[in-house]
Amino acid sequence: MTQGATRHRTAGDAPGHARTGAPARRGRAVAYGVVGVLGELLITLGVLLLGFLVWQLWWTDVEGDRDQAEIVRELDYEAPPVAPAGDDAPLVAVPRRDEPPPPAVEPAHAETIATLQVPRWVGEPERPISQGTDRPTVLDVLGIGHYPGTAMPGGLGNFALAGHRVTYGKPFNRIEELQTGDALVVRTADTWYVYRVTGSEVVLPKDVRVIAPVPNEPGVEPTERYITLTTCHPMYSARERFVVHGVLDYWAPVSSGTPAELLGTA
Repeated sequence: MTQGATRHRTAGDAPGHARTGAPARRGRAVAYGVVGVLGELLITLGVLLLGFLVWQLWWTDVEGDRDQAEIVRELDYEAPPVAPAGDDAPLVAVPRRDEPPPPAVEPAHAETIATLQVPRWVGEPERPISQGTDRPTVLDVLGIGHYPGTAMPGGLGNFALAGHRVTYGKPFNRIEELQTGDALVVRTADTWYVYRVTGSEVVLPKDVRVIAPVPNEPGVEPTERYITLTTCHPMYSARERFVVHGVLDYWAPVSSGTPAELLGTA
């Protein structure tokens, strides 16, 4: 009887254990499935985020450099003259300080008006300057933007520019390298304008006084010809603005040659 009872209880217990264990296994399977799906979603999200970062921080520069180089080519500016036949050395432009540079008329929005070259930024290409400073139609697609209402190249007042520090060709990426006295060479179709850096500062985005006709002196009538470069600061942030100021040193007709600063002879 004892053995039979034991056998009876053992046989009767088995179905009970099966009924108890099956739901637990199913619960664990569901939990593992949810975790797996979440893991796959996180991996996919990470891949998408990485792809976005690659596009934003690398590919936009590739496209920006290519597009801006094409804009400069399409300007089809006449090459400065070289020495007489038999000598291909470029002529050095003769600085003009005896009279004001020729005036320029403010162009239509997004029209390219000039180029910028900075000898301090060795290896950086010639960059186009276009009218306007909004991102979709100028800064993201054309390069450097000119603040509407500020002076034109060589004009009395403040020739104020904006440019990206990162992404979209990042024309002002190396702005913090500039030092007092460095040349900022602006070219239009027929005129060179050579400015000299006078200083830099970091301001808040609301501090538009930096692009006043006399930088940081709103309401004051200008008597000099300034240039101001503005960009985001610090890197990868728009919290502040890094600003470089300069003043016109001289101008020269393109027909007279190339500025010594671009030839490395200044």
